Amino acid sequence: MTMTCSPSPLRLVFTLLLAGCMGMLHAQEDEPLEVINAQMIGLGRINTLDTYLSPEKHSGPELRYISQTTRLRPGRRFSTQLTHYGSFATTEDRSGDGSQMSGLYTFSLARHRDWWLRGDKWLLQAGWMGDLNMGFIYDGRNTNNPAQARFSLQLGPSLAALYKTHVGKMPLVTRYEVSAPLMGLMFSPNYGQSYYEIFSLGNYDHNIVATTIFSAPSLRQMLTVDFRLWGITWRVGYLGDIQQAKPNHLKQHFYTHSLVLGFVRHFNITDLQP
Repeated sequence: MTMTCSPSPLRLVFTLLLAGCMGMLHAQEDEPLEVINAQMIGLGRINTLDTYLSPEKHSGPELRYISQTTRLRPGRRFSTQLTHYGSFATTEDRSGDGSQMSGLYTFSLARHRDWWLRGDKWLLQAGWMGDLNMGFIYDGRNTNNPAQARFSLQLGPSLAALYKTHVGKMPLVTRYEVSAPLMGLMFSPNYGQSYYEIFSLGNYDHNIVATTIFSAPSLRQMLTVDFRLWGITWRVGYLGDIQQAKPNHLKQHFYTHSLVLGFVRHFNITDLQP
């Protein structure tokens, strides 16, 4: 049976998401930018559950690439942060008899209000972050539905704190950031529905789901320390990414804990001009 959707709640959520993202992308004056770019690798473990594919939890190693760019305008009170996450994991269930592969790409756009305290030692940031997530899970044991697609848009608050200090003559920069989605939209097949029904037969069955902090409680946090060694600014830290959702009587979770290693570059946008 083909079901029709009630567009009003979805349109409301989509309008709010679009308004939030457009606000963060508000045009800025043509002025020089101070740019901080970090390239990082995350090595850790992930615990996953997707009851559309399997009732079993899976765990295993995850490799993650992170590119984070912060744009600051001297003398301004606002900054923009762009982050790209790419991850790949191979996991097994508790018995070791079943395995899955998963991959995810996330693009995050954050707009922060900045407060510098005690000169330039402390920086507090508060604002909004929008996430676009696209990925997959593959389970070779399933014949009818061996894979699950992941797609979602999320919007929620973002907070960060930065502290500058020295250990001897070595400058250190410690930064903590945290974000949690309040609302969003995600794709999900319904319970017992196949991808053939969705894409070949065109049978919509509540496959675009509005999410809130109650139906998809999630949290991403990262604690890093930057230090100067051998002429390079290095970054080391911890990444915790907790994603959960209960769409269409299905359960999903993706719990990641990773060690983060990388390097940081500082430059002005005028340095890139001929």
